Amino acid sequence: MFQNGADPPDIAAIIVAAGHGSRFGDTLPKQYHALLGRPVLAWTLDRVLGHERVRRGVLVVGSGHVERVRDLAADHPVEVIVGADTRQDSVALGLEALADQRPDLVLVHDGVRPNPSPAAIDRVIDALETVDGAIAAMPIVETIKRDADDGPLQTVDRSHLYGAQTPQGFRFPALLQAYRAATQTFTDDAALAVEHGLTVDLVEGNADNLKITRAEDLQRMARLMGGGETRVGSGYDVHRLGPGNHVVLCGVRIAHDGGLIGHSDADVGLHALTDALLGAIASGDIGSHFPPSDAKWKGAASDQFVTFARDRVLERGFRITHVDVTLICETPKIGPHRAAMVGRLEQLLGIEADRISVKATTSERLGFTGRGEGIAAQAVATITSVG
Repeated sequence: MFQNGADPPDIAAIIVAAGHGSRFGDTLPKQYHALLGRPVLAWTLDRVLGHERVRRGVLVVGSGHVERVRDLAADHPVEVIVGADTRQDSVALGLEALADQRPDLVLVHDGVRPNPSPAAIDRVIDALETVDGAIAAMPIVETIKRDADDGPLQTVDRSHLYGAQTPQGFRFPALLQAYRAATQTFTDDAALAVEHGLTVDLVEGNADNLKITRAEDLQRMARLMGGGETRVGSGYDVHRLGPGNHVVLCGVRIAHDGGLIGHSDADVGLHALTDALLGAIASGDIGSHFPPSDAKWKGAASDQFVTFARDRVLERGFRITHVDVTLICETPKIGPHRAAMVGRLEQLLGIEADRISVKATTSERLGFTGRGEGIAAQAVATITSVG
């Protein structure tokens, strides 16, 4: 049925994110709130526009939010447009934005459903070989009650009841025609399509494809998407200063009038971070895995220790969500090298720079660091379970 014959169908997606979210209880629309460190809408774009069968999309947002979403949408082939006061009118604007391109199929998805599974999206697309429309849905498993004001509480037969999700997929020409002909408001695209004579089937959605409506839904979604358990580890290290012409701190070589003394390269920042990561998974400390008595580690680069700890974290089913390293010294000055240090940690840990903090402080010339006899470091690592 597709116009491209045996070629894969040309599929576009409309992401509807123009709502204000009055039930969420915040002036900032819920699609821009943070979910596991990223806006909800960023996850949605990744899931839908990142699907291998979806070629491009239209993102429909509220007036005043176009600039806000440009960075979120930068990695995807998507046009950003301003929506309308109702969801139906916003979808209509998205369809018209695609009208000249005439894709074979279109998926319509709510911007506040950040976790549709690739398999559910595939099921919606595959169903469109034989019907005009298909929607992801899940059977209702709870017992359904109807509260009748003028009679006893009633139990409703749930055997044919489903909770509709998105994406809802359609043959594009048919849905465009139906929307252009619509004269009343419907609660979803499928209802409008059926009213205008289109055949629409249900396909299996996924249970974790929740619509974020209230603030507590964010917490539940974070748990479903891998934010179930959070752990925090701390680390501390110190090395004496001796003869030399440089120090290595957080993986960055810095010219100095002395050198740090240690069995390895004496990078106190990476040593503290290694202990923080190992501590978060209760897996000993740096010395238990890399004993100074082992000649193998003589002069070794400390990035090996960090990557070892990182891999242990990942093997235990966690991901690193944030690290904070504090260097304690009078000299060298850390500020000019902070960006390079963050960049190096970004490479070693495989996380975004905005999850990495490197800062410095002095001890007001008190103690061994104040006298320039050594450099110390403290580190905190936060990890979150992914299963």
